[in-house]
Amino acid sequence: MADVFSKAKRSAVMSRIRGSGNKDTELALMKLFRQHRIIGWRRGQPVFGKPDFIFRPARLAVFVDGCFWHGCPKHCKIPVGNRAFWKKKFAANMARDRRVNQELRNLGWRVIRIWEHDLTKRGAACIRKIQTALNSSRSASR
Repeated sequence: MADVFSKAKRSAVMSRIRGSGNKDTELALMKLFRQHRIIGWRRGQPVFGKPDFIFRPARLAVFVDGCFWHGCPKHCKIPVGNRAFWKKKFAANMARDRRVNQELRNLGWRVIRIWEHDLTKRGAACIRKIQTALNSSRSASR
């Protein structure tokens, strides 16, 4: 079925849609935090790059990256329609992720990025990675 809007109108409509994060995966990680009694995390804090979770005393930023939008090498399938646009979009998203990682590190933060598929299939390994980072920061501060 053809689009009822012109390309310009569709672009204007879509540009007004704002995402609010990947709620399901963030909720899944919150559930794991609670199950493993990991405390001290915060969401929605004013930190560069808008991490999904931060542990401010440990200066640890945690991102949960969706496989589609962040270009997961295992699961990201480029849509058939308008491939050039999507390739450019995914490349820009991945470049932004690298810039955010670098800038946070320059500011003294450690960064952990978790793929959406790892969270759902290897949640325990994701939690171990976060616990290790938290434990190493506690050791360093003594």
